[in-house]
Amino acid sequence: MIQVRPKIRPFLAVMLSFFTLHGCADPQREMTLDPNAQPERRRLAWPADPEVPRYLYAGELTGENNFPEMRKTREGAAKVLAWLVGLGLDEEQSIVLQRPQSGAVDARGRIYVTDVSRQAVFVFDPLELRLDVWGFAAEGERFVAPIGIVPGPGDEMLVADAELGAVFRLDPEGNPVGRFGGDVLKRPTGLARDRERGLVYVADTRGNDVKVFDDSGVLTDFIGRRGDSPGELNAPTYIAFAHNRLYVTDSLNSRVQVFDREGNLLTLFGERGLYIGNLTRPKGIAVDDEENIYVVESYYDHLLVYDRDGRFLLSIGGTGNAPGQFYLPAGVWTDGGSRIYVSDMFNGRVSIFQFLGGS
Repeated sequence: MIQVRPKIRPFLAVMLSFFTLHGCADPQREMTLDPNAQPERRRLAWPADPEVPRYLYAGELTGENNFPEMRKTREGAAKVLAWLVGLGLDEEQSIVLQRPQSGAVDARGRIYVTDVSRQAVFVFDPLELRLDVWGFAAEGERFVAPIGIVPGPGDEMLVADAELGAVFRLDPEGNPVGRFGGDVLKRPTGLARDRERGLVYVADTRGNDVKVFDDSGVLTDFIGRRGDSPGELNAPTYIAFAHNRLYVTDSLNSRVQVFDREGNLLTLFGERGLYIGNLTRPKGIAVDDEENIYVVESYYDHLLVYDRDGRFLLSIGGTGNAPGQFYLPAGVWTDGGSRIYVSDMFNGRVSIFQFLGGS
C-alpha cells in the first residue's frame, strides 16, 4: 500500500476526524448494547433456573461497535479520501476499549469509561448517538493512567490519574478546566462524591488512606491509615458513596470497610479464601438503590453481590470471554435504571447487567 505523504497527512487526519465525529449522508441511528447478540440466544440470568432470576445480561460496551453507523461512516470516509487523493491510507486504529478501569453515568445518561491502555476517557452518549474519546487531563498534558471517574459539581466530570497524581476537572465537552490534590496525593485511584455536602473522596492507594476534598479542591480530612486493624487500610483502590455511607475496597486486606459521613467505621466484611464469596483481591465497588453492594473479586473473576449488612447473596461471572464472564475485571458502577456496569479489563469491554429487583 502506498503511504500517505507527510505534507497531506494533516489534511487527511482533519477530514477523517470530521467524518468520524459528524457523519456524512447516512446518520447514526442507534447505540446497541450488544453488537454481537444473536436473536436466538437465550437470555443469561442469575441465579440460574429453577430459581427466580434477579439479574439479566443486558449487553456490553466496546467502542465504535456500539455505533454501527459511526463505524460504517468512518470506514467509508477513509475510502472516499483515498480515492480523492489517489493514495492509500495507513490502517486506522479502531476506536475501541482496550483496558477499561472504571466508569460512571451522569444525569443525562452518558456513560463514561476510563481506559489506562488508551490513556483516555471514553464517552458513550445514547441520546446524541455519538462516541467521544477525551485524552487530555490539562492543556497540553495527556492522561497517563486514568482510573476513577465521578460527576463533579455543575456539569463537570472528575478524573483521577494514578500516574499524574492528581484529580482533573473536565467540562461537559471534555475540555480541561482545573486540577487538585497534586500536592498531597501519592497514587489516586477510586473516586466518589457526596453531592449534598460537596465533598470528593479520593482513594490514595499508595498513601493507604482516603483523602477528602471539598468541591473547590481543598483537602479537608482523611480517612484511615496504613494497617490491618479495623478502620485501617492497605492499598485501598475503589470507593463508592451511597445512602450517606462511604464504601472502600481495602484491597490488600481483602475486605470492604464501610464508614459514615464523618469517617467513623460502621462495619467491615470479607476475608481471604477459596470459596465464592470470599474476597481475595477486591477492586471495584458500587451500591444500588436497594442497598445491594457489588464488589469485583478480580482474582477469581467474579462480581459478588452482598446485602447492606455484608451478607453474601450471589455471584455473577467466572473466568472466560463469553457473555457474563470476566477476565481480570476492575471497576463496577450503577445507574438510575438499575443497571450494573463491570469494566471487564482484559476482555476490553464493559459488561452490563439488569437488576430485576427482589431480595
